[in-house]
Amino acid sequence: MKNLLFIFAIIAILPFASDAKDKKPTTREMDRINWMEFKELVPDQIDTVLLPTGTLEPHGVANNGADNTAPWAISKTIAERTNAMIAPTLAYGMTGSLAAYPGAFKMSEEVYRPFVKEIMEGLVKNKFKTLIIINGHGGGQTAVLKSVAAEIANEYQVRTLVINWWSFAADVTEEVFGENGGHAGWNENAFIQAIDPSLVHEDKYSDKLATPYPQNGSWAATPFPSSIGLYKEGEGYIKFDQKLADEYYEKVTDKLADFIVKIKAKWDLAGL
Repeated sequence: MKNLLFIFAIIAILPFASDAKDKKPTTREMDRINWMEFKELVPDQIDTVLLPTGTLEPHGVANNGADNTAPWAISKTIAERTNAMIAPTLAYGMTGSLAAYPGAFKMSEEVYRPFVKEIMEGLVKNKFKTLIIINGHGGGQTAVLKSVAAEIANEYQVRTLVINWWSFAADVTEEVFGENGGHAGWNENAFIQAIDPSLVHEDKYSDKLATPYPQNGSWAATPFPSSIGLYKEGEGYIKFDQKLADEYYEKVTDKLADFIVKIKAKWDLAGL
């Protein structure tokens, strides 16, 4: 009789266990979720986290926080598709030659490197197996992020990936706009325009605000003379086309999501 009661108890519990396993997160944002729900989800249902990183620096006629706006929006868009949680954005970074402009902030590598590492260690401690940095700012910051991510992967036997969204999507820039882009150029400006048009100030724009980056290291200037830096002479000047901006955003985020899903599948196939 006791065995029969035990079996009935197990049968009664099973549907609830199944419901808990298949429960949809109320939010994928780590700073909005409750700790008890987090415990239920990570790592049993979700073992991946997206970490948006950027900085504060001028971006032509877009917002100073464009390097934070873009990776955060990307993370929000692709989180469900990649089955990931989203960590709060690292909004301060290693701003380089634009640090002298109003509203810009700069962190040294001596501060930034251990700061990023401790954050990633915290994500590991919270049982994430796959840590993906969606980076919005280049220069020396990219090198530091790649270096720290590799250290974390090797020290804690987890999986890490660092993606600079704009360079990863260079082919999409050419496809949608028919030309190269630039820092705060047509491509990046369009990306922000797609996220929130109110952050882009068309009335303040002039092609004179843009300067092509030096080719082959032929010259260097600090501060850089323009907050819009073009990757190629004569290309990347901003055109405020909302339809193209929306198309660009959709194609970039699709490419990123597909790539992350494929990389995770390869890790799984290799048993890593």
